[in-house]
Amino acid sequence: MKKFYFLFLAIIMLGVLFLIYKSTTAKVVKSTTPGVNNNVTPVALNPLAISAMRARSYPGSEIVIEKTLEDGSNYHQYLTSYQSDGLKIDALLTVPFGIRPTNGWPVILFNHGYITPDQYQTFPSVGQYATYYPVFSRSGYIVFKPDYRGNGNSEGTPEGAYYSPAYTVDDLNALTSIKKYQDADPNRVGIWGHSMGGNITLRDLVVRPNDVKVAVIWGGVVGSYLDLTFNWQRKVTYQPPPRELALRNNQRSNLVKQYGDPKQNPAFWNTLDPTNFVADINVPVQLDVGGADEEVPVSFSQSLRDKLLAAGKTVEYFEYPGANHNISQGFDLAMQRSLAFFDLYLK
Repeated sequence: MKKFYFLFLAIIMLGVLFLIYKSTTAKVVKSTTPGVNNNVTPVALNPLAISAMRARSYPGSEIVIEKTLEDGSNYHQYLTSYQSDGLKIDALLTVPFGIRPTNGWPVILFNHGYITPDQYQTFPSVGQYATYYPVFSRSGYIVFKPDYRGNGNSEGTPEGAYYSPAYTVDDLNALTSIKKYQDADPNRVGIWGHSMGGNITLRDLVVRPNDVKVAVIWGGVVGSYLDLTFNWQRKVTYQPPPRELALRNNQRSNLVKQYGDPKQNPAFWNTLDPTNFVADINVPVQLDVGGADEEVPVSFSQSLRDKLLAAGKTVEYFEYPGANHNISQGFDLAMQRSLAFFDLYLK
């Protein structure tokens, strides 16, 4: 009888030890990104946490040419698609005329800002960056402009960039995909991002710090979560459509309900915040911002500049007095500076 008693007790003890092991290890994810500090703070990981995003893969896919579009002045244009999380995501692709360089053309991944998803156009004839990406396309770059899920005709639900990892996942899969493209040089890739696309760009840089060579951000939503929550008062009346606004608010409120807001629980929000990981950025960054931006506070870009400088990073900062969120009043100069920055580090 004593044998059975001790056997039963041993089984219970083993079970308890197993449960303790699981509870202490299930909350830790080890980064697999080369060149990044792999010591991850043990927390219950949210999918948006930088360590969680570093731990997952971004396999991308082959780029499929869906439609050949009208040529630009000295470049071809295509409506293409690629795969992200099992979703078909549309993207605009431009390729320079002429003989392909030995290692392929340099690439700019073009991260567009917020546009109402059901009004978004992959290939706009006017507006929606119709005058932006051609500057790079005409200058000897492949340009790849992904839509993100739920935007335009891309599959999936438009989840946004600030409280969901979805758009960054789509963008990093786009990055992998364009590196596989036969005419692209995978070792000469830069990123340009505007507004929401600037937030995605910054997250790209801290999640995959060795995958690109240079980045330019215009009017970026690059404040901390403390800033996004308490210091973002837009001076414009526009708001997203009710359905999308409700989704965004639900995402934020669900996080606040579970973890508290950034003032109540800064430790949690810091795990999500790309500005808290700028020390891991390995590329030069240029920041351009309209001095009269009424949509995204100029202070967001100023704060990121200061954090990058404090971390010893290479950063250029340009502010255009009287210019709006799109830097319309300083567009030519801002584009000239952006192009020169890309040329310096990609050509």
